[in-house]
This record gives sequence, C-alpha cells and structure tokens, in this order.
Amino acid sequence: MTPPSFRLLSPWLTIRVQLGLAAVFIVAALAKIADPPGFAHEISNYKLLPASAVNPLALVLPWLELVIGICFFLGMFRRTAGRLAAVLLVVFIGALSINLARGRPVDCGCFGTSSKPKTEAERLGDMKLAILRDLFFLAMTAQLLVARRDDRI
Repeated sequence: MTPPSFRLLSPWLTIRVQLGLAAVFIVAALAKIADPPGFAHEISNYKLLPASAVNPLALVLPWLELVIGICFFLGMFRRTAGRLAAVLLVVFIGALSINLARGRPVDCGCFGTSSKPKTEAERLGDMKLAILRDLFFLAMTAQLLVARRDDRI
C-alpha cells in the first residue's frame, strides 16, 4: 500500500492538478481580458490601491494569468508559473480577507464582472467562498510545486 504522501506527489495526480490550474487561470484571464473597464472597476472597489495603479493592473494582470495558464497547459516553465500563481493567489486571498475583515462587501472579479445585483450578505458570503476556493487553488499549486521538484525553471 502506498503512503498518502506519495499518492499526493504521483505523476497521475500532478498532471491533473496542472491541467486543472491551467483551466482556472485561462478561464479567469479570458473573462477579464474581455472586459478591462469592468475588471478595473472591480479592482477599484477593493480600495487597496492608489487610483493610478488600477488601470495598469487591470490591463496587465489578466495577461499574466493567461500566460500562467498556458504554461501550465503546455507544461512549460512549470516552476516559474507555479510560483507566480502562488503569489497571485496569496494576493487575491489577502485582498478578499482585508475587505471581509473590514465588513466591506466586494465582488471578487476573479472570473469577470457580475451582472446580477446581490445583497451585502450575499456578497460577504461569496467572498468567504472565494477565499476558500482560492485556498484550494493554492493547495493545488503547492502540490504542483512539490511534485515537480525536478524542474529547474
């Protein structure tokens, strides 16, 4: 019987984690690339950045996510893509957590802008779910980084 720690590092699981993360980052990126003004508005709602940084970030961040997703999909630069993904996920979790602690409901903006109006309670609940989801993605990224120790880049 294989110990659980070895099963978590198996190539079978790792390739599925890699493709799952590829899908997540590509889908998230495409939704934001399609609506830069909407994504800039979502970033601005977090009230964490100076106004001068919002538009450049709204233009650059989705393309970075797309490159990360493509790297995961193609299996290129996996360690670098994994590290960048981990940094982005920690930033996303931090931004959501800060606003949740403030009691300030914001729409995540993770997969594009929301067209359906929501109550404050619904948005706060969505924020908690988004944090849990991103923690899961962070755990997937950690699995990928640990299992792919043989990569040099």
